[in-house]
Amino acid sequence: MHRTASLTPPMGWNSWDCYGTTVTEDEVLTNAAVMAERMLPSGWDTLVVDIQWYEPTARAGGYNDDAPLLLDSDGVQMPVEARFPSSSGGRGFGPLAAQVHELGLRFGVHLMRGVPRRAVTDPRPVPGTDATTADIALPADHPAARCPWNGDNLGLDFSHPAAQTWLDTQIDRVVGWGVDFLKVDDMLFPYHHDAIEALCTAVSRAEERHSRDVTLSLSPGTDLSVAHVTHLRENADMWRISDDLWDRWEDVADQFTRLARWAPHQRAHGWADADMLPLGRIGLRAERGEPRDSRLSTAERRTMLSLWNLGRSPLFMGGDLPTTDAATLADLTHADVLAIGRHSADNGELLRERDLIVWGARGTGPQGGTRWAGVFNTADGARTVRVPLTSTGLTSPKLPTPTTVTELWTGRRIEIDQADPYAVLDLQLDAHGVALLCAT
Repeated sequence: MHRTASLTPPMGWNSWDCYGTTVTEDEVLTNAAVMAERMLPSGWDTLVVDIQWYEPTARAGGYNDDAPLLLDSDGVQMPVEARFPSSSGGRGFGPLAAQVHELGLRFGVHLMRGVPRRAVTDPRPVPGTDATTADIALPADHPAARCPWNGDNLGLDFSHPAAQTWLDTQIDRVVGWGVDFLKVDDMLFPYHHDAIEALCTAVSRAEERHSRDVTLSLSPGTDLSVAHVTHLRENADMWRISDDLWDRWEDVADQFTRLARWAPHQRAHGWADADMLPLGRIGLRAERGEPRDSRLSTAERRTMLSLWNLGRSPLFMGGDLPTTDAATLADLTHADVLAIGRHSADNGELLRERDLIVWGARGTGPQGGTRWAGVFNTADGARTVRVPLTSTGLTSPKLPTPTTVTELWTGRRIEIDQADPYAVLDLQLDAHGVALLCAT
């Protein structure tokens, strides 16, 4: 793994927030077209089809019990032709991946930990072994057998050698379709060491066989501890650090603490993921809510994007790109904001007192010599905050005091008196808003 993929935090689009389990080929391609035209120049390059692309009866608002999953003769999931017509004739996602690649983009899919339950009740031979898919599943009463929120699979029993063989077959088939990104769920809560290591092995083998770099993302991140960071870096490119996040201020606010915990550990090929961005037009056929524009205000949207970039989180847009408003797309492609996530170090929380939080970061590579600060107002009302310049990290005894500081979202330039060692920034902040400051 990790030959060239995920040098910087991955960026893309995921179907979950707008289409839940029901996204179609046409919807993927219309989103791909917008990404290629409007977002690719800014670094957004990956399209991900989320869960149950293999479930013929998938619906908005939840999962079906004992779902009739579409499987091939080896028990590997296959796309539902009614939703992905180019998969007909056993071609899988190959034709759709090829169309995405022609746009200069990468293609990803979601998988669940384990072997499909229907391949256990209707066993298939495991290629190259004397075992069947019934032999390699954990017993239903084993604590690692079941996902607590989706019943499609049973966990693999890695004490059986054929379990790794079947997993290799599954991942090789999917990567062979041209898949560049795998989001694999039910891996981290609880933390399944054996499944994570086996998955990494299978992905590495498929990468070598197909000469393809695959970005591996693990979910969900409920209560994920930094005690696992070394193991995660060894076996994945990115990992969620929270449960699903939706368009509610409280969900965004909770990520301040999580990203403060994980930001010091961010590095190439090992990214803590604060979850998808529920922005723009969401909920079209989603798990939660009705079709809507994101309930986050402009200030909250910019707070989210500022925090995610200062914390170097991966960025995956959850809204439907063709119907998302122009202002949201403009914020998502703000080059000076995105530069923070791509070219920074020493990222972290500098101050947290009452309703004031300050983050800082130092520029690297093409941004060398740049420093950033995010001054956040978590209060429910607009207010003026006074912050000593030295508290932002934009200056220090070892750094020259800048003559001006630029607020990136508005372009406002703030003059600084270099002769004043006690210079204070007076910032007007909206409710749940941010001043994202840059000094060069």
